[in-house]
Amino acid sequence: MHDVLDELYRRWSAGETVGLGTVVATFSSAPRAPGAAMLVAADGEVTGSVSGGCVEGAVYELAQQVVEARTPALQRYGVSDDDAFAVGLTCGGILDVYVERVDAESMPELEDVVKSVRGGEPVAVVTTIEHEDPERMGRHMIVWPDRTAGSLGSDRIDDAVADDARGLLATGRTGTLHYGPNGQRRGEGMAVFVNSFEPPPRLLVFGAIDFAAAMARMGAYLGYQVTVCDARPVFATASRFPEAHEVIVDWPHRYLKAEAEAGRVDRRTAIAVLTHDPKFDVPLLEVALRLDVGYVGAMGSRRTHDDRIKRLREAGVTEAELARLSSPIGLDLGARTPEETAVSIAAEIIALRWGGGGKRLAELDGRIHG
Repeated sequence: MHDVLDELYRRWSAGETVGLGTVVATFSSAPRAPGAAMLVAADGEVTGSVSGGCVEGAVYELAQQVVEARTPALQRYGVSDDDAFAVGLTCGGILDVYVERVDAESMPELEDVVKSVRGGEPVAVVTTIEHEDPERMGRHMIVWPDRTAGSLGSDRIDDAVADDARGLLATGRTGTLHYGPNGQRRGEGMAVFVNSFEPPPRLLVFGAIDFAAAMARMGAYLGYQVTVCDARPVFATASRFPEAHEVIVDWPHRYLKAEAEAGRVDRRTAIAVLTHDPKFDVPLLEVALRLDVGYVGAMGSRRTHDDRIKRLREAGVTEAELARLSSPIGLDLGARTPEETAVSIAAEIIALRWGGGGKRLAELDGRIHG
Protein backbone atom coordinates (compact mmCIF):
# COMPACT_ATOMS: atom_id res chain seq x y z
CA MET A 1 0.00 0.00 0.00
CA HIS A 2 3.02 2.28 0.38
CA ASP A 3 3.10 3.29 -3.26
CA VAL A 4 -0.61 4.18 -3.47
CA LEU A 5 -1.20 5.53 0.04
CA ASP A 6 -1.32 9.21 -0.88
CA GLU A 7 -3.79 8.63 -3.72
CA LEU A 8 -5.86 6.25 -1.59
CA TYR A 9 -6.08 8.84 1.18
CA ARG A 10 -6.98 11.61 -1.27
CA ARG A 11 -9.91 9.64 -2.62
CA TRP A 12 -10.91 8.36 0.83
CA SER A 13 -10.98 11.96 2.11
CA ALA A 14 -13.19 12.94 -0.83
CA GLY A 15 -15.71 10.27 0.13
CA GLU A 16 -14.92 8.01 -2.83
CA THR A 17 -14.98 4.23 -2.88
CA VAL A 18 -12.09 2.40 -4.54
CA GLY A 19 -10.94 -1.13 -5.20
CA LEU A 20 -7.54 -1.98 -3.74
CA GLY A 21 -5.50 -4.98 -4.86
CA THR A 22 -2.50 -5.93 -2.70
CA VAL A 23 0.11 -8.61 -3.28
CA VAL A 24 0.01 -10.74 -0.12
CA ALA A 25 2.28 -13.64 -1.13
CA THR A 26 4.71 -14.48 -3.92
CA PHE A 27 6.34 -17.65 -5.17
CA SER A 28 9.19 -18.31 -7.57
CA SER A 29 10.05 -15.31 -9.77
CA ALA A 30 7.01 -13.13 -9.12
CA PRO A 31 7.72 -9.54 -10.26
CA ARG A 32 6.52 -7.60 -7.19
CA ALA A 33 7.02 -8.17 -3.48
CA PRO A 34 4.26 -8.52 -0.85
CA GLY A 35 2.78 -5.12 -0.12
CA ALA A 36 2.79 -3.91 -3.73
CA ALA A 37 -0.63 -2.45 -4.45
CA MET A 38 -2.89 -1.23 -7.23
CA LEU A 39 -5.79 1.15 -6.73
CA VAL A 40 -8.79 1.19 -9.06
CA ALA A 41 -10.96 4.30 -8.70
CA ALA A 42 -14.63 4.62 -9.60
CA ASP A 43 -13.72 6.78 -12.61
CA GLY A 44 -11.53 3.96 -13.95
CA GLU A 45 -8.20 5.57 -13.11
CA VAL A 46 -5.49 3.15 -11.96
CA THR A 47 -2.66 3.94 -9.54
CA GLY A 48 0.18 1.56 -8.72
CA SER A 49 0.95 -1.96 -9.87
CA VAL A 50 0.84 -5.51 -8.52
CA SER A 51 2.96 -7.18 -11.19
CA GLY A 52 4.67 -4.57 -13.34
CA GLY A 53 2.01 -4.93 -16.02
CA CYS A 54 1.54 -8.70 -16.15
CA VAL A 55 -1.86 -9.22 -14.49
CA GLU A 56 -3.10 -5.68 -14.03
CA GLY A 57 -6.00 -6.21 -16.46
CA ALA A 58 -7.33 -9.17 -14.48
CA VAL A 59 -6.94 -7.36 -11.16
CA TYR A 60 -8.65 -4.30 -12.64
CA GLU A 61 -11.73 -6.34 -13.51
CA LEU A 62 -11.73 -8.15 -10.17
CA ALA A 63 -11.49 -4.84 -8.29
CA GLN A 64 -14.56 -3.53 -10.06
CA GLN A 65 -16.46 -6.72 -9.18
CA VAL A 66 -15.38 -6.52 -5.53
CA VAL A 67 -16.51 -2.91 -5.21
CA GLU A 68 -19.87 -3.76 -6.74
CA ALA A 69 -20.44 -6.92 -4.68
CA ARG A 70 -18.93 -5.45 -1.49
CA THR A 71 -17.17 -8.79 -0.96
CA PRO A 72 -13.35 -9.09 -0.83
CA ALA A 73 -11.51 -11.73 -2.85
CA LEU A 74 -8.18 -13.54 -2.66
CA GLN A 75 -6.97 -14.55 -6.11
CA ARG A 76 -3.88 -16.49 -7.21
CA TYR A 77 -2.23 -15.61 -10.51
CA GLY A 78 0.39 -17.76 -12.20
CA VAL A 79 1.41 -19.60 -15.32
CA SER A 80 -0.82 -22.47 -16.42
CA ASP A 81 0.41 -25.31 -18.61
CA ASP A 82 -2.86 -25.12 -20.52
CA ASP A 83 -2.79 -21.40 -21.14
CA ALA A 84 0.46 -19.69 -20.18
CA PHE A 85 -0.85 -16.29 -21.25
CA ALA A 86 -4.25 -16.53 -19.55
CA VAL A 87 -3.51 -13.62 -17.24
CA GLY A 88 -0.27 -12.47 -18.81
CA LEU A 89 2.05 -13.61 -16.00
CA THR A 90 4.79 -14.82 -18.35
CA CYS A 91 7.71 -14.58 -15.88
CA GLY A 92 7.00 -18.00 -14.43
CA GLY A 93 6.14 -16.70 -10.98
CA ILE A 94 3.02 -16.98 -8.86
CA LEU A 95 1.44 -14.27 -6.75
CA ASP A 96 -1.58 -14.01 -4.48
CA VAL A 97 -3.53 -10.76 -4.69
CA TYR A 98 -6.10 -9.71 -2.11
CA VAL A 99 -8.69 -7.30 -3.48
CA GLU A 100 -10.95 -5.26 -1.23
CA ARG A 101 -13.33 -2.32 -1.25
CA VAL A 102 -11.95 0.70 0.61
CA ASP A 103 -13.94 3.71 1.78
CA ALA A 104 -14.57 5.60 4.99
CA GLU A 105 -16.96 2.90 6.19
CA SER A 106 -14.72 -0.12 5.54
CA MET A 107 -11.50 1.50 6.79
CA PRO A 108 -12.30 4.35 9.19
CA GLU A 109 -8.76 4.25 10.63
CA LEU A 110 -7.03 5.23 7.37
CA GLU A 111 -6.52 8.83 8.47
CA ASP A 112 -4.72 7.66 11.61
CA VAL A 113 -2.51 5.41 9.48
CA VAL A 114 -1.59 8.26 7.15
CA LYS A 115 -0.82 10.60 10.06
CA SER A 116 1.51 7.98 11.56
CA VAL A 117 3.26 7.33 8.26
CA ARG A 118 3.78 11.02 7.57
CA GLY A 119 4.94 11.59 11.13
CA GLY A 120 7.47 8.77 11.01
CA GLU A 121 5.61 6.66 13.57
CA PRO A 122 5.74 2.88 12.91
CA VAL A 123 2.33 1.43 12.06
CA ALA A 124 1.00 -1.75 10.49
CA VAL A 125 -2.33 -2.42 8.78
CA VAL A 126 -3.52 -5.97 9.49
CA THR A 127 -6.24 -7.46 7.29
CA THR A 128 -7.97 -10.82 7.52
CA ILE A 129 -7.54 -12.26 4.02
CA GLU A 130 -8.74 -15.82 4.72
CA HIS A 131 -11.21 -17.20 7.26
CA GLU A 132 -13.57 -20.13 7.35
CA ASP A 133 -16.27 -17.66 8.47
CA PRO A 134 -16.94 -15.32 5.51
CA GLU A 135 -18.21 -12.64 7.89
CA ARG A 136 -14.69 -12.19 9.27
CA MET A 137 -13.06 -11.70 5.89
CA GLY A 138 -11.76 -8.19 5.29
CA ARG A 139 -11.65 -7.04 8.91
CA HIS A 140 -8.87 -4.63 9.79
CA MET A 141 -6.79 -3.91 12.85
CA ILE A 142 -4.22 -1.13 13.04
CA VAL A 143 -1.16 -1.94 15.14
CA TRP A 144 1.28 0.55 16.62
CA PRO A 145 4.14 -0.36 18.98
CA ASP A 146 2.06 0.79 21.95
CA ARG A 147 -1.60 0.47 20.93
CA THR A 148 -4.13 -0.94 18.47
CA ALA A 149 -7.34 0.16 16.78
CA GLY A 150 -10.07 -1.97 15.26
CA SER A 151 -10.63 -5.69 15.79
CA LEU A 152 -10.32 -8.93 13.84
CA GLY A 153 -13.17 -10.55 15.74
CA SER A 154 -12.18 -11.41 19.30
CA ASP A 155 -9.75 -10.45 22.05
CA ARG A 156 -7.88 -13.72 21.64
CA ILE A 157 -7.32 -13.17 17.95
CA ASP A 158 -6.42 -9.52 18.44
CA ASP A 159 -3.86 -10.28 21.17
CA ALA A 160 -2.15 -13.03 19.19
CA VAL A 161 -2.03 -11.07 15.96
CA ALA A 162 -0.93 -7.82 17.62
CA ASP A 163 2.05 -9.59 19.22
CA ASP A 164 3.16 -11.10 15.93
CA ALA A 165 2.44 -7.96 13.91
CA ARG A 166 4.68 -5.94 16.23
CA GLY A 167 7.44 -8.44 15.59
CA LEU A 168 7.15 -7.86 11.85
CA LEU A 169 6.79 -4.11 12.32
CA ALA A 170 9.95 -3.92 14.43
CA THR A 171 11.96 -5.30 11.52
CA GLY A 172 10.07 -3.43 8.81
CA ARG A 173 8.74 -6.64 7.30
CA THR A 174 5.45 -7.23 5.51
CA GLY A 175 3.90 -10.69 5.21
CA THR A 176 1.09 -13.17 5.80
CA LEU A 177 0.53 -14.93 9.14
CA HIS A 178 -1.57 -18.07 9.69
CA TYR A 179 -3.69 -19.08 12.69
CA GLY A 180 -6.51 -21.31 13.71
CA PRO A 181 -9.99 -19.78 13.24
CA ASN A 182 -10.00 -18.41 16.80
CA GLY A 183 -6.44 -17.14 16.79
CA GLN A 184 -4.74 -20.37 17.84
CA ARG A 185 -1.00 -20.28 17.25
CA ARG A 186 -1.25 -23.62 15.53
CA GLY A 187 -3.87 -24.64 13.06
CA GLU A 188 -5.48 -23.50 9.86
CA GLY A 189 -8.56 -21.56 8.96
CA MET A 190 -7.38 -17.96 9.25
CA ALA A 191 -4.74 -15.88 7.49
CA VAL A 192 -3.94 -12.22 8.05
CA PHE A 193 -1.78 -9.90 5.99
CA VAL A 194 0.46 -7.50 7.91
CA ASN A 195 1.40 -4.43 5.88
CA SER A 196 4.21 -2.68 7.76
CA PHE A 197 4.94 0.99 7.28
CA GLU A 198 8.45 1.01 8.68
CA PRO A 199 11.82 0.57 6.97
CA PRO A 200 13.96 -2.31 8.27
CA PRO A 201 16.34 -1.52 11.12
CA ARG A 202 20.07 -1.41 10.46
CA LEU A 203 22.76 -3.74 11.73
CA LEU A 204 26.22 -2.20 11.45
CA VAL A 205 28.96 -4.81 11.74
CA PHE A 206 32.48 -3.44 12.15
CA GLY A 207 35.42 -5.72 11.47
CA ALA A 208 35.69 -7.84 8.30
CA ILE A 209 36.41 -11.17 10.01
CA ASP A 210 34.80 -14.62 9.87
CA PHE A 211 32.57 -13.76 12.82
CA ALA A 212 31.30 -10.76 10.83
CA ALA A 213 30.31 -13.02 7.93
CA ALA A 214 28.22 -15.17 10.28
CA MET A 215 26.74 -12.05 11.89
CA ALA A 216 25.80 -10.65 8.48
CA ARG A 217 23.94 -13.86 7.65
CA MET A 218 22.13 -13.79 10.98
CA GLY A 219 21.24 -10.11 10.70
CA ALA A 220 19.84 -10.51 7.19
CA TYR A 221 17.84 -13.54 8.35
CA LEU A 222 16.31 -11.46 11.16
CA GLY A 223 15.29 -8.72 8.74
CA TYR A 224 18.04 -6.17 9.34
CA GLN A 225 19.63 -4.03 6.66
CA VAL A 226 23.21 -5.20 7.16
CA THR A 227 26.34 -3.15 6.59
CA VAL A 228 29.85 -4.54 7.08
CA CYS A 229 32.56 -1.89 7.48
CA ASP A 230 36.34 -2.21 7.75
CA ALA A 231 39.24 0.08 6.90
CA ARG A 232 41.18 -2.73 5.21
CA PRO A 233 40.15 -3.12 1.53
CA VAL A 234 41.74 -6.53 1.19
CA PHE A 235 39.27 -7.92 3.75
CA ALA A 236 36.20 -5.72 3.19
CA THR A 237 34.94 -7.21 -0.07
CA ALA A 238 31.44 -8.09 -1.24
CA SER A 239 32.55 -11.61 -2.15
CA ARG A 240 33.49 -12.32 1.48
CA PHE A 241 30.14 -11.02 2.78
CA PRO A 242 27.48 -11.99 0.23
CA GLU A 243 24.64 -11.75 2.76
CA ALA A 244 25.46 -8.14 3.68
CA HIS A 245 23.45 -5.48 1.89
CA GLU A 246 26.56 -3.32 1.60
CA VAL A 247 30.27 -3.59 2.37
CA ILE A 248 32.07 -0.34 3.16
CA VAL A 249 35.81 0.36 3.12
CA ASP A 250 36.37 3.20 5.57
CA TRP A 251 37.64 3.87 9.06
CA PRO A 252 34.79 2.60 11.29
CA HIS A 253 34.49 5.70 13.49
CA ARG A 254 34.51 8.01 10.47
CA TYR A 255 31.84 5.99 8.68
CA LEU A 256 29.57 5.77 11.73
CA LYS A 257 29.87 9.49 12.43
CA ALA A 258 28.97 10.33 8.84
CA GLU A 259 25.96 7.97 8.88
CA ALA A 260 24.71 9.50 12.14
CA GLU A 261 25.10 13.04 10.81
CA ALA A 262 23.17 12.02 7.69
CA GLY A 263 20.27 10.77 9.83
CA ARG A 264 20.71 7.12 8.83
CA VAL A 265 21.20 5.85 12.40
CA ASP A 266 18.33 5.65 14.88
CA ARG A 267 17.28 3.95 18.10
CA ARG A 268 16.50 0.71 16.23
CA THR A 269 20.06 0.47 14.93
CA ALA A 270 22.26 -2.31 16.32
CA ILE A 271 26.05 -1.93 16.28
CA ALA A 272 28.34 -4.94 16.59
CA VAL A 273 32.03 -4.11 17.01
CA LEU A 274 34.01 -7.24 16.17
CA THR A 275 37.43 -5.70 15.50
CA HIS A 276 38.86 -6.16 19.06
CA ASP A 277 41.74 -3.90 18.00
CA PRO A 278 42.05 -0.68 20.05
CA LYS A 279 43.10 1.47 17.10
CA PHE A 280 39.75 0.66 15.50
CA ASP A 281 37.30 -0.04 18.29
CA VAL A 282 38.15 2.71 20.80
CA PRO A 283 37.52 5.65 18.40
CA LEU A 284 34.48 3.78 17.05
CA LEU A 285 32.97 3.17 20.49
CA GLU A 286 33.56 6.80 21.44
CA VAL A 287 31.15 7.68 18.65
CA ALA A 288 28.74 4.75 19.08
CA LEU A 289 28.17 5.10 22.82
CA ARG A 290 27.11 8.74 22.40
CA LEU A 291 24.43 7.91 19.82
CA ASP A 292 20.79 7.11 20.51
CA VAL A 293 20.89 3.56 19.15
CA GLY A 294 19.30 0.34 20.31
CA TYR A 295 22.39 -1.75 20.87
CA VAL A 296 26.18 -1.42 21.04
CA GLY A 297 28.19 -4.58 21.58
CA ALA A 298 31.92 -5.21 21.35
CA MET A 299 33.77 -8.51 20.99
CA GLY A 300 36.81 -9.46 23.04
CA SER A 301 38.15 -11.40 25.97
CA ARG A 302 37.85 -10.23 29.56
CA ARG A 303 41.37 -8.83 29.31
CA THR A 304 40.52 -7.03 26.07
CA HIS A 305 37.35 -5.69 27.68
CA ASP A 306 39.21 -4.31 30.71
CA ASP A 307 41.81 -2.65 28.51
CA ARG A 308 39.11 -1.22 26.26
CA ILE A 309 37.16 0.25 29.19
CA LYS A 310 40.36 1.85 30.52
CA ARG A 311 41.10 3.42 27.14
CA LEU A 312 37.52 4.67 26.75
CA ARG A 313 37.61 6.31 30.18
CA GLU A 314 40.88 8.00 29.26
CA ALA A 315 39.20 9.24 26.08
CA GLY A 316 36.48 10.93 28.15
CA VAL A 317 33.62 8.43 27.81
CA THR A 318 31.38 8.75 30.87
CA GLU A 319 30.25 5.95 33.16
CA ALA A 320 26.66 6.39 31.95
CA GLU A 321 27.82 5.98 28.37
CA LEU A 322 29.94 2.94 29.26
CA ALA A 323 26.91 1.34 30.91
CA ARG A 324 25.30 1.11 27.46
CA LEU A 325 28.08 -1.13 26.17
CA SER A 326 27.47 -4.86 25.88
CA SER A 327 30.97 -6.24 26.35
CA PRO A 328 31.96 -8.98 26.09
CA ILE A 329 29.31 -9.21 23.41
CA GLY A 330 26.41 -11.69 23.41
CA LEU A 331 24.58 -13.98 25.82
CA ASP A 332 26.18 -16.92 27.60
CA LEU A 333 25.15 -19.77 25.30
CA GLY A 334 28.47 -21.57 25.39
CA ALA A 335 29.07 -20.52 21.78
CA ARG A 336 32.28 -21.60 20.07
CA THR A 337 31.94 -21.24 16.30
CA PRO A 338 31.31 -17.97 14.39
CA GLU A 339 27.77 -19.14 13.66
CA GLU A 340 27.06 -19.96 17.30
CA THR A 341 28.55 -16.62 18.33
CA ALA A 342 26.26 -14.86 15.86
CA VAL A 343 23.28 -16.58 17.49
CA SER A 344 24.55 -15.43 20.90
CA ILE A 345 24.84 -11.81 19.73
CA ALA A 346 21.46 -11.89 18.00
CA ALA A 347 19.86 -13.33 21.13
CA GLU A 348 21.20 -10.43 23.18
CA ILE A 349 19.92 -7.89 20.65
CA ILE A 350 16.47 -9.50 20.68
CA ALA A 351 16.37 -9.69 24.48
CA LEU A 352 17.26 -6.01 24.86
CA ARG A 353 14.76 -4.94 22.21
CA TRP A 354 11.81 -6.75 23.79
CA GLY A 355 12.87 -6.71 27.43
CA GLY A 356 13.63 -10.40 27.69
CA GLY A 357 15.81 -11.74 30.47
CA GLY A 358 17.69 -14.32 28.43
CA LYS A 359 16.55 -17.16 30.70
CA ARG A 360 15.09 -20.52 29.68
CA LEU A 361 11.33 -20.22 29.19
CA ALA A 362 10.91 -23.53 31.01
CA GLU A 363 12.16 -21.80 34.17
CA LEU A 364 9.64 -18.93 33.94
CA ASP A 365 5.91 -18.50 34.56
CA GLY A 366 3.40 -16.19 32.89
CA ARG A 367 3.00 -15.04 29.31
CA ILE A 368 5.69 -15.95 26.83
CA HIS A 369 5.20 -12.69 24.93
CA GLY A 370 5.26 -9.82 27.40
